[in-house]
Amino acid sequence: MTALDNPRLAMGWLRAALWLQLVFGRRVAAIRTLNRLLALDPSNARALASRAFVAAELGDRLAAIQDLQRLTTIRPEDATAWFNLGYLHQTTDNESGAEQAMRRATQLDPKMDGAWYGLGLALLKLRRVDEAIAAFEHNTVLQPMSPYGWTQLARALAQQQRPKEAAKVLAHLRGFEPRVAEALASELRLAATEPTG
Repeated sequence: MTALDNPRLAMGWLRAALWLQLVFGRRVAAIRTLNRLLALDPSNARALASRAFVAAELGDRLAAIQDLQRLTTIRPEDATAWFNLGYLHQTTDNESGAEQAMRRATQLDPKMDGAWYGLGLALLKLRRVDEAIAAFEHNTVLQPMSPYGWTQLARALAQQQRPKEAAKVLAHLRGFEPRVAEALASELRLAATEPTG
């Protein structure tokens, strides 16, 4: 009987091998090791999250999404897993899936600023602009010094023909990101002069 015949010892060896593979950037080997870990324990949440991360790094977003869907089934209260699932849905242009996952993440962790931002982006692409504005407003409360939420909020307000509110957002943005604010102001002026028909 070898050490690898004992499941507990095998898990230990595989985790050590995985750590080395990740440290040295051997992602394909890491996927194989994660597959072996999950064969021994299919509900290993850490292994599922790791395999999803490595698969996404390798460009296999669909495999990563499948792992994160399994993970959210195993750990339905894991806001980070829902956020990561939403993010990957956005990278595959599945805005409906992104909205559902980001919304779940914000329900589980209302202070997760990135989930509010991702939710806003998904809602914008789904043309639910008023809901997107509310999501970006949440994001800006949680991340007041990040230009990303403010920028998207101004765009959404301008899209809804609310120029005074968009101007207030631009003025606020000028206070800490003047270059971003000026570029955004130019973009919004250009959008306002383009024909809509």
